[in-house]
Amino acid sequence: MKAFFSLLICAAAVTAEAQTTAPTPVQATVSTGISSQMRVPDNFGPVFQQINTEVQANSKAYDNLKYATENIGHRLTGSANGAKAEAYVYQLLKSYGYGVKYQPFEVESWSRISNETKIGDSEKELKKVNSVTLAHSPVKASVFGELIDLGNGLEADYTKDGGKVKGKIALVYLGVLPGSPEKTPYLHRSEKAAIAIQHGATGIILINGVKGGVLLTGTASVTGKLIPIPALCIGLEDGMALKETLKNKQQYASLNMNNFSGLIKARNVIATLKGSTLPAEKIVVGGHLDSWDLATGAIDNGIGSFAIIDMARTLKKLNLKTARTLEFVLFMGEEQGLLGSKAYIAAEQKQNTLDKVRFMLNYDMANNPKGFSTSRKEMKDLFTAWGSDINQLDTGFKNIFYAGAGLHSDHQPFLLEGIPTGGGAGEVLPNNSGPFYHSDGDVFSLVDDQELRNTVRFSAMLAYALANTPNIPVSRQSDEVLKKFLQDHDLEMPLKIAGEWKW
Repeated sequence: MKAFFSLLICAAAVTAEAQTTAPTPVQATVSTGISSQMRVPDNFGPVFQQINTEVQANSKAYDNLKYATENIGHRLTGSANGAKAEAYVYQLLKSYGYGVKYQPFEVESWSRISNETKIGDSEKELKKVNSVTLAHSPVKASVFGELIDLGNGLEADYTKDGGKVKGKIALVYLGVLPGSPEKTPYLHRSEKAAIAIQHGATGIILINGVKGGVLLTGTASVTGKLIPIPALCIGLEDGMALKETLKNKQQYASLNMNNFSGLIKARNVIATLKGSTLPAEKIVVGGHLDSWDLATGAIDNGIGSFAIIDMARTLKKLNLKTARTLEFVLFMGEEQGLLGSKAYIAAEQKQNTLDKVRFMLNYDMANNPKGFSTSRKEMKDLFTAWGSDINQLDTGFKNIFYAGAGLHSDHQPFLLEGIPTGGGAGEVLPNNSGPFYHSDGDVFSLVDDQELRNTVRFSAMLAYALANTPNIPVSRQSDEVLKKFLQDHDLEMPLKIAGEWKW
């Protein structure tokens, strides 16, 4: 889904829905050198060269991901396939020489059983429309009602509606409608569903912004719990035709669905490279292993999670040591509401060790970075200094630097605790794969071997440098500093909608 923190950089090049997760940069610069005031604390160039050579010659990311897609399939949290993926990754990391552990957590599992959507002029004149259920819709729903066009599905659209949606079904565009006013907010599908529920809608139909009838799934819940109304997605062409029809006459919809929900256990997989001189301080390198069930999740998030696994393999193969501890974390439950990363944060809080997490690098739909991104602009000198070294190895790495903040991937729980986050910048998904995320088109043939290697080698260099630099110039933000930071990045409104604004 998901320019910053990997997931986010690709947003501009993919779908309108993907843009809902992309933060607005507060700083966007291309850097070719380093500040004259700043001294690079260590020369990482020789190690970067080692990493570069090893990954280019021996990367296993592409082959491992191919095996997983062919032999496991999708990696839905709570499913048998999800458990197989957890075990496969555990054994892979163990085979590379790591101490590996599972971090179990309990989740409200959700999966689809059946769905039928019909739309027409009256209850007796309904025609079937292709649709896909959005996750965390009710276990059973049978709703008939009048359709109301709510445009972008923002609070202002409902206010303008004057309360007419109550007891009816909301029709909402998934991203931002073409021709919308400049600076129209991008909201996640779950936030749009929450607004519809608040205003009394009995169902919500979201129009995907991708041509060709592509149906997109994903969670419609801001909490990871069941919502009280059915939520589904229809294709762009069907949706825009329906909007035109509604300008002249009333339309009605019948939404019938059956789904499964129940408490199950899932497991994050954690491999640890213990630091030598600052072992209590941690750099978390994470991304989600789980995927939706419509396809194999090769892009979302196979390319991110299997890049992380190969970063870990590379550092072990080269017997590289780090001052700080590196934790490579494969999260489950991201798609259902960041459940695995929230469980990780809860475990750190319980052990009173959250202050020891110095940085979190997130790789979600990460592909072929051209630079580095971070939530903290104070990192610019270090990131661009390391980027200059990388550029000397490969001029394809343009040393782009972005600073900003966004939501809706596994960096979010860390960000909301004031922990600095980051990842790749300038990324573009391979083979025009953006429109197919969360759909049945997210398959292995979209993956590009060399671009995946680029993610591994450049990201491993960043992780190594962060774990070894004598001084990281940012630390965890206090609550008051964090509050202003989130407000400055226009995150107060979506966090309030999600019930995660603690002030």
